[in-house]
Amino acid sequence: MADCIFCRIARGEIPSEIVHQDDELVAFRDVNPQAPTHILIIPKEHIESTLALSEAHDRLVGRVHRLAADLARKEGIAERGFRLVLNTNREAGQSVFHLHFHLLGGRPMHWPPG
Repeated sequence: MADCIFCRIARGEIPSEIVHQDDELVAFRDVNPQAPTHILIIPKEHIESTLALSEAHDRLVGRVHRLAADLARKEGIAERGFRLVLNTNREAGQSVFHLHFHLLGGRPMHWPPG
């Protein structure tokens, strides 16, 4: 999608602090971090939300989770703990309608989250 901010980041049109990039996924630091480590993981393919996922995306979603674990190890937050958050639609806090996962860590996380 041409005007989607995350599509533009994935295409390299908007500068960001990329921590991982491959053929399917891009991971970059959030510009408004909510924890000492706050990385967004997005597919390069424009997928609006969880509700737009199909069986064809199963491998991609699995790759997101493996990448999150790898990044948590590299960031030094794996052993203490981290949170992987996926918001779907406005009331859940989704503000950019491109599927994205928040990798958060480096501080205690509370429950319920809010």
